[in-house]
Amino acid sequence: MPDGSPMTLFSMSERAMSAQLVRMNAATSNLANAGSVASSEAEAYRPIRAVFTAELDRATGLTGMRSDGLVRSETAPTKRYEPNHPLADDTGHIWEAPVDESAEMIEITESARQYQNKVQALQTAKQLMLETIRSN
Repeated sequence: MPDGSPMTLFSMSERAMSAQLVRMNAATSNLANAGSVASSEAEAYRPIRAVFTAELDRATGLTGMRSDGLVRSETAPTKRYEPNHPLADDTGHIWEAPVDESAEMIEITESARQYQNKVQALQTAKQLMLETIRSN
């Protein structure tokens, strides 16, 4: 781990839950910008995705993950002819964000389920610890 302390179930779960929140926030940002338009291709919103890297904790042999930030999609915005739109360029075109709303909903659902799985794992670990303490 970056701070030198060994990775525990709790620190690993914390990092995994944080990663799922980053995924969820990126997908909700994309969904919020679906259908947004701009007056040029360069100004159009592009979807973002979280990038993660596997990280080995040599002290425990466990593999965790590290967030390497967000990257913008290279998908080109959709060019539409709407000469009466207030953001239309000189040729009457607007540029719509290339957000796949179905894919973003799947991303949100998947990350929410993964988050719930981590919460359940922590609850199970807590219960096992309490039972171990009570039995001694």
